[in-house]
Amino acid sequence: MTRANARTGGQLLVDTMRVNGVDTLFQVAGESFLALLDALYDVREEIRVVTCRQEGGAAFMAEAYGKLTGKPGILVVTRGPGACNASIGVHTAFQDSTPMVVLIGQVARDQAEREAFQEVDFRRMYGQLAKWVGQIESVERVPEYVSRAFHIATSGRPGPVVLALPEDMLRDTAEVTVPGPAHPAKAHPGAADLERLRTMLAAAERPFLLVGGSDWNDAAAADIQAFAEASGIPTACSFRRFDVVHNSSPAYVGDLGTGASRDLVRRVGEADLLIAVGARLGEITTQGYELLALPEPRQKLVHVHPSAEELGRVFRPTLGIQAGVVPFAAALRALPPVGGGRWRDWLAAARGAYEAQLTPAPYAGALHAGEAMVALRAMLPRDAIITVDAGNASGWPQRFLQFGRPGRFLGPTSGAMGYAVPAAVAAAIVHPDRRVVGFAGDGAFMMSGQEIATAMQYGARPILIVMNNNMYGTIRMHQERDFPARVHGTALTNPDFAALARAYGAHGETVERTADFAPAFRRACDSGKLAVIEMKTDPDLITTRTTLTALREGALAKR
Repeated sequence: MTRANARTGGQLLVDTMRVNGVDTLFQVAGESFLALLDALYDVREEIRVVTCRQEGGAAFMAEAYGKLTGKPGILVVTRGPGACNASIGVHTAFQDSTPMVVLIGQVARDQAEREAFQEVDFRRMYGQLAKWVGQIESVERVPEYVSRAFHIATSGRPGPVVLALPEDMLRDTAEVTVPGPAHPAKAHPGAADLERLRTMLAAAERPFLLVGGSDWNDAAAADIQAFAEASGIPTACSFRRFDVVHNSSPAYVGDLGTGASRDLVRRVGEADLLIAVGARLGEITTQGYELLALPEPRQKLVHVHPSAEELGRVFRPTLGIQAGVVPFAAALRALPPVGGGRWRDWLAAARGAYEAQLTPAPYAGALHAGEAMVALRAMLPRDAIITVDAGNASGWPQRFLQFGRPGRFLGPTSGAMGYAVPAAVAAAIVHPDRRVVGFAGDGAFMMSGQEIATAMQYGARPILIVMNNNMYGTIRMHQERDFPARVHGTALTNPDFAALARAYGAHGETVERTADFAPAFRRACDSGKLAVIEMKTDPDLITTRTTLTALREGALAKR
């Protein structure tokens, strides 16, 4: 007999999510969590359930939601194959420091350790892909575990938390109190550290500011930008963190990503003080760990990060400050100004070099992707949301568009292919009133393009730009560099992407000439539907800075 106030594990889970402000979750339905779906039915006007077409796409949507809102993206998938498919998005959330709570249906408790149907020990599988992995064995502990998951996902360095949910536990009932909402723990900078930083700044001749990482909100972005502009310090962003300081700011000088300019890399090397705020100083940002001397940088290094474990992980900082980016940016803005304009020339040269690269080099082919991006830059509203995928196709929007708040830039620092389409769908669901544009290469698009069906189901209307050069371009680039003229395993045969879009009921366009891009984009905007614009790009024009021919000839000349 059921007690009057007893609730199922599924209901307790939903109640704890509601307390923590969950309004949207992304899922692919599975039999292992039917009791949770049943509980969600009762709150269907409060929590939107977005049903996706593949768990990898659902995971990318949850990750993008976390980036956009600062709240944990909620992902619900079934055991075994579902959880394996979802792992790509969980890994992305981990490397991108994005808050996420992953709920995985699990085999019944009396079937455990028998290799039951689709059984996996998720505590072992996800051990290195998440901040914490737990399995809820008792219905009475559902609120405790879920509350803990929200605390861990959002505190310190944000990241994914995984909870496995045995299906019989979700059907059990208990009378349990649901705790209040999680309050993320964020470290604040100390007065002594701030004073030491100010002293180091006052003594610097060539200071440089590097911003990145996650957990920025609009106020913190405004604070760090105000500090950079008032002090006159050249400011760059780490890999794929373009929207921290608005790229139109006179203090912004470029990005330290896969396409970093040689001029920018040289200037960071010439700096005598590097202040890194929020960035992990990982492989891409540090240009293969060669941007700074290892393990003792030549210049003074101030490293600010919410996780103590990141301070000194690779490069020993002169001053390490454990602090969240929001309180640190506010404290930095409040510091009395230093410099007195003496870094004016240092900044002007760096800014001039950045502005110069916004103009594409001449190209005689039919479709100049750089010129198309310049045209798009003029058409995008300031609050546009841009998503990019892994691969060389992302280089064109990253170099020639400009980003910042209130607009947003979403790209996987994990380098996961298949990100842009699901992220764009999620962004269009979260912000239906804003222009959302997703960029993917042909290879990346084919990994998750089926999520167009999800967008159509929920009325999301992003514009998806497929840059089609009929190959896995990044791998082909490395192939020509390391094994010139020995092309193998990187060519692709593709469908008609515009026709594919129309088959979904979306708007489709194919662009083969530069002059046709802007009109096609305007028609896509005017269509009032999700749109796919296929850009047929020259395979030889492999990046914004070089060609396959040049790479091949250079590699052969060295032999």
